[in-house]
Amino acid sequence: MSDLFRDAPLGQIIRWVTKNRVLQYPEERSDFILPFSYKIAEATTTESLEDIRREESPLPNVDTVLRTASQSGSQPGSQDTTDVEKEVDGDGGYDLEKIKTAKDLEFEAQGRRSGIGHIRNAKGDKEFEAHRGNSAERLRQTSRSLKTTKTNRTGKSVRSIERIPTQTALAQVRTQEDLEQQLSNASMPRQPSQPIAPGKLDDGTILVDWYDTDDPANPQNWTFGKKLLTLTLICLYTLAVYMGSAIYTPSTQGVSQRFGVSTTAAELGLSLYVLAYGVGPMLFSPISEIPVIGRNPPYIITFAIFVILTVPTALVEDFAGLLVLRFLLGFFGSPCLATGGASMGDLYSLIKLPYAICLWALAATCGPALGPIISGFSVDAENWRWSLWEMLWLAGPIWILLFLFLPETSGPNILLHRARRLRALTGDDRLKSQSEIDQANLHPRQVALEALWRPIGLMLLDPAIAFTAVYIALLYGIYYSFFEAFPLVYVDIYGFNLGQMGLTFLSITVAVLISIASYWSYIYWRVEPDIRANGLGAPERRLIPALFAAWLCPAGLFIYAWTSRADVHWIVSVVGVGIFTVGIFILIQCIFLYLPFVYPQYAASLFAGNDLARSTLAAGAVLFSGPLFGNLGIGPGVSLLAAFTAACIAGVFVLFYYGDKLRARSRFAAK
Repeated sequence: MSDLFRDAPLGQIIRWVTKNRVLQYPEERSDFILPFSYKIAEATTTESLEDIRREESPLPNVDTVLRTASQSGSQPGSQDTTDVEKEVDGDGGYDLEKIKTAKDLEFEAQGRRSGIGHIRNAKGDKEFEAHRGNSAERLRQTSRSLKTTKTNRTGKSVRSIERIPTQTALAQVRTQEDLEQQLSNASMPRQPSQPIAPGKLDDGTILVDWYDTDDPANPQNWTFGKKLLTLTLICLYTLAVYMGSAIYTPSTQGVSQRFGVSTTAAELGLSLYVLAYGVGPMLFSPISEIPVIGRNPPYIITFAIFVILTVPTALVEDFAGLLVLRFLLGFFGSPCLATGGASMGDLYSLIKLPYAICLWALAATCGPALGPIISGFSVDAENWRWSLWEMLWLAGPIWILLFLFLPETSGPNILLHRARRLRALTGDDRLKSQSEIDQANLHPRQVALEALWRPIGLMLLDPAIAFTAVYIALLYGIYYSFFEAFPLVYVDIYGFNLGQMGLTFLSITVAVLISIASYWSYIYWRVEPDIRANGLGAPERRLIPALFAAWLCPAGLFIYAWTSRADVHWIVSVVGVGIFTVGIFILIQCIFLYLPFVYPQYAASLFAGNDLARSTLAAGAVLFSGPLFGNLGIGPGVSLLAAFTAACIAGVFVLFYYGDKLRARSRFAAK
């Protein structure tokens, strides 16, 4: 619990105020022992290695050695016994330097695990000298197999994909073989803990890494409870921000009357919010990938601004001011959309990541649906400002929880700070993390290129990326058109009040829960066993559920379109909305799993571009859906949207059957 509090924002502030005297990390404590492999890596001479040997294997007590040797020799068949009689010197006394103590055996075992080999004591100096060069080479070979990253003389990163966080691993994958290896590593059963030897560069830099394969500082090694708490906090954060969009919907009539504007103009309060949280990831996603910053500062600082801005938003007396504040709310709430998925990737291996992403998507999908339920009754009973105050009451306590308990999940950030602590402890400036080296080579132009041009360029230059972006944007736009269609159906046709109309959005939540149960079952019973038995296979296999889910979207929309009549019970149209929601949820999960497998190096830019596309179209849908349904009617208007989704079914099948040919022609796909 103390570690969790220490790693949270409040704990970090306390550490800064007390100059690291409170809530210390292991490297800052007086009883900290530098791992053996780091001592070997720092040693530069034979004398240094000999000093380390003496420190690890001090001269033992004579009686204890003789007693231990005698007891060991009495056990037949023991492979690690010491034959005391053979260790008698020429004078008839025991040669203590040739007797292996328990500490010697431990030292040798540790040496073997670290690739050091067998190092003898004083009378074995010649053997020690002969083995020293080979031991160093074995250490380097072991480091290559166990270390997180390695860098050549130019500082160019050449990462191993075995022991690094998921998102970083994907960014470094260049071929399908690399991705296959990553999935193979993720599906391996848990092994006994092994030390991880630090890498050593040509210029003498020692790469700081996790101390062993079960290092508790590695987010993927956190306990189930700590991971669950972190996941819950990020999901609550996402729920609050997404709920803040549609919670405004019941207030549009009140805003229109208060400021004397049209209903379409009043709907800009929702539209601009949605647009802003699509623009925000273009900035906040690359910022969170800068190692010295990490995930938490963008989360905490921007969400604090979000909470503060809810107050003037609820009190504003000017329509233009209301629109500006709603845009800023969406913009400063967007980091959960920008890096929430990346935080999930920090915590979970690729094979378990779909389960966590589903829960995060549950919060993102149900947030807008729950907003009208919360504000519908209060706005109807009080006034339009109540929906804006409810945002404060919801977001404020969640921010406090994040401030108290949300730990940093970025592996590069954690290792960067570990390297700083080790330098302070040892005084050795050669100790650096790979993320520090990468950050030193990071230029503002590169960050700007990745943030602004690359997400758009990928959509323009690759047809598969363009199709998936347009398809998801269309589905997301239709989803947000419900906030204009529902009042026309359930208030005007069925006579519901605002609170009762909000309850119809529960169909979306129920549908998402059904989708998660179905998708999890498919992943657990079909996908995981298949990957373990046959490997990853073609990325297009991730689209198999989408081949069925794509038909549900137009089917649900057609049901909703032509049963929204006074002579048909309202529950039938609600079922249609639920069917559409099942389709859209499973489709998005499949596509979001497919894209990183095809374009692993550009996963972050892909999601940023996708966020921008779908939020832009959703913002437009809020504005055009009202006139669309008003002029054409619910039946023809929704049927037109359903026809667009039906046309996109062909694109899903093209991706599935001809995806390999598209990948071969793409300059962005992993070959």
